[in-house]
Amino acid sequence: MRLATIATPDGPRLHVRARSGYVDAAGATGDPRLSSLQYVLEAGLSAMDALRPLQEAEGRSVSEAEFASAVPAPRRILCLGLNYGEHALEGGREIPTWPDAFVRGADSVLGPYADLVKPALTDRFDYEAELGIVIGAGGRYITAAKALDAIAGFVVVNDASARDWQRAATQWTAGKNFEGSMPIGPEVVTTDEVDVSDLAISSKLNGQVMQSARTSQMLVDVPSAVEFFSSFTRLAPGDVIATGTPGGVGFARTPPVWMHPGDVIEVTVEGVGTIRNRLVAEPGAPGDWRWRPGAPR
Repeated sequence: MRLATIATPDGPRLHVRARSGYVDAAGATGDPRLSSLQYVLEAGLSAMDALRPLQEAEGRSVSEAEFASAVPAPRRILCLGLNYGEHALEGGREIPTWPDAFVRGADSVLGPYADLVKPALTDRFDYEAELGIVIGAGGRYITAAKALDAIAGFVVVNDASARDWQRAATQWTAGKNFEGSMPIGPEVVTTDEVDVSDLAISSKLNGQVMQSARTSQMLVDVPSAVEFFSSFTRLAPGDVIATGTPGGVGFARTPPVWMHPGDVIEVTVEGVGTIRNRLVAEPGAPGDWRWRPGAPR
């Protein structure tokens, strides 16, 4: 199945991609609980089974502007850094022998086609094409062999990063958590719909291909990523794991390529979908804010 959260007059509601268009899950089944992706993820197989017949229905057409983040309110976003060898090398690092992990907050998510606000406090706003894992059953100590049982589906992610903030300290949190800086979508594609072990992944900036790789090049593959994170934390329904970006990011280019207002960034994962966001300037930011990398305080 392919599940999308769509903006409606009644608020964001879960929809199922149908034979044509999209079907409102709660409206079609008469179960108001099915208006929420989070409820479906927590309820598990019974809720998924209730949604499956909707794939054969006739739905309504939906414009890109109506799509909300495919995971509207993740409890957290667990991220792998440097998970493609080429990306590690282009940043002047050795290929890691241990996963490099960091966390994003829920307020950093954005819709798959929404305007992406370039933060006023960075001049080095960069793109990162990534495959995202949406946790379903979750759990602790999940072996790689059992990982698919814990996963609800997959999404496309742009882990947009303020590189100057990221590199101003030894920790990456600030540069990875600007509000609304991670578009997620367009749909949650369930595990029975796509095999993510070897898919093309790419990004385009203003129509020019910037990144092009395959998910088989990950240093830590999808099952191992679930196993790794569940080693130290209990994965819960609605958690998202971002699996890292391949080489070709803006900071590693000569000269560097940064995203600016007016640009359009597009990320595609074969079989999962494409997200596309137009860059806009941040309104109302103070011009004299002292916390800015490289600025005197």
